[in-house]
Amino acid sequence: MNSIPNLQEILVNIVTDLIGQLVSFVPRLVSAVIILLIGVLVAKLVKKIVQTVLAKVGLDRIGEKLNEIDLVKSLNRPVKISAVIAQVLFFFIILIFATAATELVRIAALTDLIVGVTRLIPKLIVAGIIIVVGLLIADSLKKLVISLCQSFNIKGGRMLGSLVFFFLFVITLINALGQTGLNTQLLESSFMLLVGGTIFAFAIGYGIASRDVLANILSSFYSKNRYRTGQVIQVDGVKGTIMQLDTTSLTLRTEDTITVLPLQTLQTRTVIIYEPAAEAV
Repeated sequence: MNSIPNLQEILVNIVTDLIGQLVSFVPRLVSAVIILLIGVLVAKLVKKIVQTVLAKVGLDRIGEKLNEIDLVKSLNRPVKISAVIAQVLFFFIILIFATAATELVRIAALTDLIVGVTRLIPKLIVAGIIIVVGLLIADSLKKLVISLCQSFNIKGGRMLGSLVFFFLFVITLINALGQTGLNTQLLESSFMLLVGGTIFAFAIGYGIASRDVLANILSSFYSKNRYRTGQVIQVDGVKGTIMQLDTTSLTLRTEDTITVLPLQTLQTRTVIIYEPAAEAV
């Protein structure tokens, strides 16, 4: 016949086990808290030293260039590279000490979580570097496109520059996300499909709208060696002296007026050139 369990004995054993676990856990918890406090002190000291050193070596100049980018300006939060790097290093050191603390208190789930975050930090740093470099390159190319459009008197240069900036920035962002371990294959496919359609539509629309401008630009290559400032010509019924010859237009001074003609007129109309000797006669 089975004996009835002694309830009092069972309760005593449970309480004894709990007290034993608590007695063994409290010293580990105290040690973990001490480790965390030491980690905070070390992290603050390292953060201060690193930020001071990076500021003195001139790393914040990169931040000044970033703050000049329109996208960064819209955030209304100036970027200071030395402070960002020092703050990231601060959290990295805290996580290292937190890993040691959680291992000491033997909480496996929390330890695995902190270890995973700690391993992610270097990837985030690399992703941040990619974004910074990508922003600088995209902004430089944007300014280059705007400058080229202005030099050729092409309208819409700022819009073209913004499109180039947006295209490069999105590519940079996708690469940065991929660096962190995220699967960006679907995002890349969708973006390339969107870009392809946009470029195709833009090329057709802009090509039709700017065909006259492009024709004038092409005419400048054929006309720059044949015509010069000060030369007397007659074109499209207008006779005068060439005052200016740029990439898109021709400026003629007549006796009473100044006439501006598109350069493609020189290719599509009959042009009479008056030589100096003929003028003298």
